[in-house]
Amino acid sequence: QVQLVESGGGLVQAGGSLRLSCAASGRTFSNFAMAWFRQGGEFVAAISWNANNTDYADSVKGRFTISRDKAKNTVYLQMNSLKPEDTAIYYCAADRYRRAWTLDRTGQRYPYWGQGTQVTVSS
Repeated sequence: QVQLVESGGGLVQAGGSLRLSCAASGRTFSNFAMAWFRQGGEFVAAISWNANNTDYADSVKGRFTISRDKAKNTVYLQMNSLKPEDTAIYYCAADRYRRAWTLDRTGQRYPYWGQGTQVTVSS
C-alpha cells in the first residue's frame, strides 16, 4: 500500500522557518516527480524525478525550497520568511508518470497524496 506521510508542520511566528518532510512507503518514487500543495488545491512547489528541475508558485518563490533525498524516499519543503498568509494544511503528492519531462501545477497528474500537515504562522 502506497503511503505519503507529511511531518514538520507547526506554529511559528511570522519571519520564522519550518521544514516539512514527506516520507513515502509502499513503493519508491525515485523516478517520479513530487510536489507540494496547500489546502484548496493551491500549488506550492514541484521537483522533477532527477531533481534537475523545480517549479515554485510566485507567492513562495525565493522563500521556499523543495528538495528530495532518493535514498530516503523523502521530499522536503524548506520554508523561510514565513508569512501569516502561508497558514494552511500542506500536502505532498507524487506524479503518475515515470521520469516525466514536465512538472504539473494543476494537481491532476498526482494520484498519490498524503494526509497533510498543518502550518500556522502567527503575526
